[in-house]
Amino acid sequence: MEISRVIIHLDLDAFFCAVEEKRDTFLRGKPFAVGGNPNQRGVVASCSYAARQFGVHSAMPMFQAVRVCPNLIVVPPHHAAYKAASREAAGQSVSYFLAFAKVPL
Repeated sequence: MEISRVIIHLDLDAFFCAVEEKRDTFLRGKPFAVGGNPNQRGVVASCSYAARQFGVHSAMPMFQAVRVCPNLIVVPPHHAAYKAASREAAGQSVSYFLAFAKVPL
């Protein structure tokens, strides 16, 4: 019997935003970005899909993101919440798959 191997890639592109929406449901469907202060050389770490429609993207200077999306809600990062959510997601993945490898890209 031949054993096949399946590789599943979980793209957590807007992971920080998903965690923030879970923390604050007001953000759902709104243009927002997680990152630094636009007045202090802040950068977009992650942005919602609503913000992407205005041209906001990761690694963009926050002042520029606010310029292209004037109604952008800037959310400071909550690293402890992301770490906890990441551990939870990894724990759930391990229960579904025989082999699981977490690879940051």
